[in-house]
Amino acid sequence: MSIPVATRREEVLETIHGVAVADPYRWLENGESPEVRAWDEEQNARTRAWMERVPGRDRLRARARELLSIGYAGAPAPRRGRDGTWRYFHMRREGEQEQAVLCARDGLQGTDRVLVDPAPMSPDGTTAIDWWSPSRDGARVAWGLSEAGSEESTLRIRDVASGEDLPDRIPHTRHASVAWLPGGDAFFYTRYPAPGSVPPGDEKYHCRVFRHALGDDPARDALVFGEGRDKLDVPAVLASPDGRWLVVRVHMGWQKSEIWVKDLRAEDAPFLPVARGVEAVYEPIPLDDVLYVLTNEGAPRYRLFAVDWANPARDHWREVLPEGEDVLADLAVVGGAKRVLLASYLHEASSRIARFSAEGAPLGPVPLPVLGSAGVSGAHDGDEAFVELTSFATPWQVLRVDLATGATTTWDRVGAGVKLPDVRVSMLYATSKDGTRVPMFVVERAGTPRDGSNPTVLYGYGGFNIAQTPAFSVRTLMTLEHGGVWAVALLRGGGELGEEWHRAGMLEHKQNVFDDFYACAETLVREGITRPDKLGIVGGSNGGLLTATAVTQRPELFRTALSLVPLADMLRYHLYRIGALWIAEYGDPGDPAAFAWLHAYSPYHRARDGVRYPSVLFATAESDSRVDPMHARKMAARLQEAQADATRAILLKIESRAGHGAGKPVAKLVEQLVEELAFLFHELGML
Repeated sequence: MSIPVATRREEVLETIHGVAVADPYRWLENGESPEVRAWDEEQNARTRAWMERVPGRDRLRARARELLSIGYAGAPAPRRGRDGTWRYFHMRREGEQEQAVLCARDGLQGTDRVLVDPAPMSPDGTTAIDWWSPSRDGARVAWGLSEAGSEESTLRIRDVASGEDLPDRIPHTRHASVAWLPGGDAFFYTRYPAPGSVPPGDEKYHCRVFRHALGDDPARDALVFGEGRDKLDVPAVLASPDGRWLVVRVHMGWQKSEIWVKDLRAEDAPFLPVARGVEAVYEPIPLDDVLYVLTNEGAPRYRLFAVDWANPARDHWREVLPEGEDVLADLAVVGGAKRVLLASYLHEASSRIARFSAEGAPLGPVPLPVLGSAGVSGAHDGDEAFVELTSFATPWQVLRVDLATGATTTWDRVGAGVKLPDVRVSMLYATSKDGTRVPMFVVERAGTPRDGSNPTVLYGYGGFNIAQTPAFSVRTLMTLEHGGVWAVALLRGGGELGEEWHRAGMLEHKQNVFDDFYACAETLVREGITRPDKLGIVGGSNGGLLTATAVTQRPELFRTALSLVPLADMLRYHLYRIGALWIAEYGDPGDPAAFAWLHAYSPYHRARDGVRYPSVLFATAESDSRVDPMHARKMAARLQEAQADATRAILLKIESRAGHGAGKPVAKLVEQLVEELAFLFHELGML
């Protein structure tokens, strides 16, 4: 099935660092242009017409709705009230709920009550809870909403007892970090500048730290940290439980951060640096008596230090958990006076959890019921901890941990009434172009033959130190139910194997990510799992860049591709949305050396006329506050022009009232899955 497409070209040619660069579809960057809006509508109409010819979509829709009804259960944030009782805050979605709700549970055996439900806040269900932070005593919660996937929010304060919001409203608090002070009447928080207070386009940068007392005018909140810093720095705030120490962690890209501390009891005390000037990541965990610092400084797989508040100089840090063979990915400090460190490690992208004393002495493991992804949480003064667990065919569940024995009991879970397929998960290893061993998960049904006949989907990301770990996936399960195989490539650039793995796939080494992906695809073929005309690829955001690059560099290796909210024009990515934040990961096109490697793989610039490309569905969203839709527009137009095989469609879907992915209601997720899977399954012969 093919739908011919022709898009107006403009002869835009500029010389960048001595290289002539053509950009015939630059006019598609202006999403406010009436011509571009009309073009978007035409592309959506073409995609709808293509989809309407695919049989079986009603069956896909029914199963997608059933699997999405399983929902999500998140680990709680416990808070001890002034009367000594515990209250647990957590996110949950199940059944017919379109969005997750914020719940409060009074006491371990209490019942959940909904504290914030975004469902009534918009008729189409596109309002979502973006972030939340309970006060130390659990009496109040700071929270923010996201409208239509925009990830913009206004900070609000909900009184837990009454369920009503206080009058305080603080705008421009996208992804706010909040550190409550004891008593719950004041907090530190991060905020972005108001439009007009900075140069146009800079409202998404210049994040700063302020202090707010309940009832005060936010416009008069004191600026606490960030004045004069680089506009791309992103601070987050934490405070010691007793409220004495304010800690600011500043991210400066994905491979560097700083820690600053301030003694709030000392009048006019300055911020003092605890970690700065080193190309490493530092994550602080402040307690009253000590500051723990999780870092990859001198330890690509991370280690843990204890820092004395009175003497925080680097020479006096004490190593508590040294670097091991596995990546130390997460840590919770719990247990009160009988302090326990609960550490979550990644072993080839799967979690294992271990307990340690405050001095780092091993106390034993926490056995997990499945091989999957686990995060740890708990209160520093509580006698319990929690593990949030999921895997490819295991819906989200929350386990309560007995700190003394490591034994677990179920605290919450979803999906009890939905039948799931039997799944077999194995690990394969590919050898990349430079000889690097690259792992990948292979998810299939028992008895799947190795005769090269299986429709197979290869998923990848490879960037920003983000680990791709086993997680419950409707895409994966529906692929298996339709006779396919799902594979997840653990590519360089990600965080699965530590910081060295990340750095080997960023900046001038980005081509390694693509080579790793091709090696995984070739291994799937060599092992008899599939063959190129049965192989599809999927990726979103940085993974959308991956799939767009793959179809331009190795078009013969794949039959079809989904490129979701992708980057594609790597010479202009930094000019739109929050693209400048990614310069530390990709490089600055204004620098001649970075331009050379970006131009070498930028998929929009690498498309060639007359090539038989895989069929591709590009998907983007109007309200995406991270990756501008211009990438998908330009890439789709260029491939539609270049495609030599009229039977292989190049389609584009531009979704309205949706963003980068977070906060999308179930109704939209269902339709998104139907389109994605109808496209993949049709092209791979699975429908």
